[in-house]
Amino acid sequence: MRSVNLKRSICPITNLLDIVGDKWTLIVIRDLFLGKRRYAEFINSKEKIPTNILADRLTRIEEFDLVTKIPYQTNPLRFEYSLTEKGKALEPVLNEMAKWGLRHVKGTKLFPKVLPET
Repeated sequence: MRSVNLKRSICPITNLLDIVGDKWTLIVIRDLFLGKRRYAEFINSKEKIPTNILADRLTRIEEFDLVTKIPYQTNPLRFEYSLTEKGKALEPVLNEMAKWGLRHVKGTKLFPKVLPET
């Protein structure tokens, strides 16, 4: 697990943004809350995250202990991702962001949960 570099500031908002404040990380975390678990499911999100960025963000949030990955296939090796308790603690933050967007950005709507693969 990587620790956050506090050299920039001791501000908790600054440090949270250093972990999840780029263009893509919260979208990946949102998708995990929606039930996505596999790489292909993330790639199919409406935002069309580039594959190299997705791989980087999954690695990054795993390093910060927001997700864990477990293999579901060995040849080729493929993983499923799930939120840790630390990652799940972001749910109220995302909910408030969604409420704000629904209230203040015309035309926005929530995405439905994903049904698990069988």
